[in-house]
Amino acid sequence: MNMVMKPGSLPVQISAAEFKATCLDLMDEVERTGSSVVVTKRGRAVARLAPVRTPVRSAFGLLKGRITVRGDILGPIDVTWDATK
Repeated sequence: MNMVMKPGSLPVQISAAEFKATCLDLMDEVERTGSSVVVTKRGRAVARLAPVRTPVRSAFGLLKGRITVRGDILGPIDVTWDATK
């Protein structure tokens, strides 16, 4: 095996042949740990397997441009109501 390993984790570098044999397992580990793996071919780094990081979107401004206000939403209404009921 041509792998360089960090203690107790995924291999940091792995040969293309070893990657081909263990691709699905490596993908699961990369997703689980968040680490990346460099794939080498004849000793040269040719690719990196890294987790996809989905950006966290803020709720602020999420509906901007999608909602339109019709009428007066700040003025008084013609309905009397009792908040204690």
